Amino acid sequence: MSAGSAPPPATPSLRFGQVVIGPPGSGKTTYCRGMREFLSLLGRKVVVVNLDPANEGLPYPCAVDVSELVTLDDVMEGLKLGPNGGLLYCMEYLQANLDWLQAKLQPYADCYFLFDCPGQVELYTHQSSVKSIFSRLCQWNFRLTAVHLVDSHYCADPAKFISVLCTSLSTMLHVELPHVNVLSKMDLIEQYGKLAFNLDFYTEVLDLSYLLEHLAADPFFKKFLRLNQKLAEVIQDYSLVSFVPLNVQDKESMQQVMRAVDKANGYCFGDLEERNMQALMSAAVGAEFHFDATLGVQEKYLLPGEQSVEEEARDL
Repeated sequence: MSAGSAPPPATPSLRFGQVVIGPPGSGKTTYCRGMREFLSLLGRKVVVVNLDPANEGLPYPCAVDVSELVTLDDVMEGLKLGPNGGLLYCMEYLQANLDWLQAKLQPYADCYFLFDCPGQVELYTHQSSVKSIFSRLCQWNFRLTAVHLVDSHYCADPAKFISVLCTSLSTMLHVELPHVNVLSKMDLIEQYGKLAFNLDFYTEVLDLSYLLEHLAADPFFKKFLRLNQKLAEVIQDYSLVSFVPLNVQDKESMQQVMRAVDKANGYCFGDLEERNMQALMSAAVGAEFHFDATLGVQEKYLLPGEQSVEEEARDL
């Protein structure tokens, strides 16, 4: 290197975090608040970044807020757009001003990040702006996991559960990040009806042909049986979708999600926290049986002493 040449730019330090995505009302902001408090108690320096321009009255301290750059109300009023079109414009505007985001994130080089993202489904299934933002974050040496939240009570409706599976699969393929699907609000899972099968059927996405039999019993969905069969085949052919049950108010449930996320983005293999060899090898080989954890969740949140719909039909 000649004496007058400039030194190469310094490589930014490795930063870990989660991008919290999911449909509206799935509990993303509540999850960010709960996970921030949970990780802070474990000793991590956590900052929350709000990337939702429609998010008002944030219940957590926000280190970076996209509303300082653009808000949904201003876009809707200034450009005469509806809420969906306005939100798409906001994310495209953020994509065009990523230097602003980079400058805002720069002071938090030694922190763990939670990105609270918008709830519009098409942003994660076929629209490219959010995907480009995530890609640029990875170029800035972020190691991110996409945490995709969906309401757990959809498990009580076979048709809705199949649509959730399709949305989750499409999101995983489009976002292109390490992915953890989460069934949120587990304490409300049977609010809208009983489950047809045990909880592990839904978390592990077992043989969907049994679910199709329940759909065929409905006169409305019987007309679309072949369509539902093809959708189920696509989901099972990819064999990518599974779920982690979550109740934000339950410490054990939060710990289970944290372990899945840390394993997905590689945080558990680093030296940012004190770890013993047993915990490291457990994460490396998957020694913790997911079935046992799911069974514990089922015993905690499903009504005890009652049979599932499938068990009752078998007895009859």
